[in-house]
Formats: sequence, C-alpha cells, structure tokens
Amino acid sequence: MRIPLIAGNWKMNKTIDEAKAFMQAVSEQVTDPADVETAIAAPALLLSTMLANNPGQKLRIAAEDCYWEDAGAFTGETSPQALAAMKITYVIVGHSERRAYFNETDDTINRKVHAVYRNQMTPILCCDETMGRLEAGEKIHWVVSQVTGALKGITEEQARQLIIAYEPSWAIGSGKSASAEQAEEGCYLIRQTVADLYSDDVANEMRVLYGGSVNPENIDSIMAKPNIDGVLAGGASLNAETYLQLVHYQK
Repeated sequence: MRIPLIAGNWKMNKTIDEAKAFMQAVSEQVTDPADVETAIAAPALLLSTMLANNPGQKLRIAAEDCYWEDAGAFTGETSPQALAAMKITYVIVGHSERRAYFNETDDTINRKVHAVYRNQMTPILCCDETMGRLEAGEKIHWVVSQVTGALKGITEEQARQLIIAYEPSWAIGSGKSASAEQAEEGCYLIRQTVADLYSDDVANEMRVLYGGSVNPENIDSIMAKPNIDGVLAGGASLNAETYLQLVHYQK
C-alpha cells in the first residue's frame, strides 16, 4: 500500500522566526505518518530550526536541493553528507526552477540522485513539461526523457523507495493547475516508464506526486486519482492553515 505524501516546498521564502512559528502551528496538527505522511522542504538556512521545533517528528523535514559531492571546494553548495547527519529525510532533486534558472541537466540531476541515495536519504525527483511542449503534443517524450535520464545507474531496490513529482512548469506558481485528469495522465505515464525501466512491482511500490498550483480547493479531486499518491505544493504550503487543509484533504 502506498502511503499518501503531502509535501510542501517553500522555495526561497521565510526567515528563521517565521519557520519556527510555522512549526509551532503545524507540527502537532499533522497526521500519523502511517496514514498520511507530511513533509516540508525548506531552505538550508532554516533546516536546523525546523528540526529543533518538531516535537514527535511526525512532520518530515526535507531539503530543497543538494550537491552531488559530499564535501570539497564547492562554495555555496549544500552537502548531502551534512544533510544526512542532520537527519533530513527527503531531498528535492531536479525541480523545474533548478533546471530553468541554474541550467541543471539530466546528467547533473542523476548525479544528485546518486548522492542522495549514497547518504541514505530519499530523493523527491521532479520532472516537468513546458506549456509549449504540452501544446505541441511533445509532453510524453519530455517527461519520459527526464525520468530515464535521472535514473541511470539506480538500482531496483533504490527505485522502490523513490518519490517522483510530476510538475508541469506552466502550472507552478501560475495559479493555473493542471486538471485532475491531466495530472493523472502525467503520473500514470511516469509509473509506466518506471515499469518499463524496472518492473511492474517497482512501479506499483513507488509514490508519484503532482505539483503545480495545488490548493485546498483542488486537492480532493487530484488525490482521488489512482496514480496520484500525494502532492508537492508551493504557495499553499507557506501558510500553516492552508497547509493543514491540504493535509486533511477529503479521502
């Protein structure tokens, strides 16, 4: 059984005081991880504060990115080894904003996936399509290529633990969410790609999330789809009240 995951991605938002206030409002209100798992990915500067204000540790704390080397002369980068030592659970890899603004490629994203696994954490691998590619009817090739590129050299056992987030970039932060049917189509395609790369068993164990203007008004219809195991929310996760509304969606 795939446990739903309601994850938030704060991006480059919040101060230490704001992160502490959020944790105080949310940490004891989230669900039992055996029923619905919850997670917040935050900037590296805030992770220690969030971990220290997380009684019961029911809310998973995630990193928004990491480098592919554990240590070295890489000024400004975040070490996956250091994240693991902090007891970080998940690391987002390959977000569309990292691809678009920082020129990340399938090769660098693949290196990061390996680094996350090497340090006993779990990647949340994002894959994307642009509105232009969607309108041109090329989304199948685009989504599949990002999944296959990111998973080169990843073992079957590692793939079973993987979380993939389908995030069409035209929906991220635009207020224009994909319909539940579009989201289901993308998540189904990802699952079938993993089945082709590994096996049906691996694909059925792996969790697939949808991300892109998720909010309390559309989460019920999104979560009702059979191939969607959760969401990766941006703006809606910044506010404690709206994040908890996502967590307590109508099952």
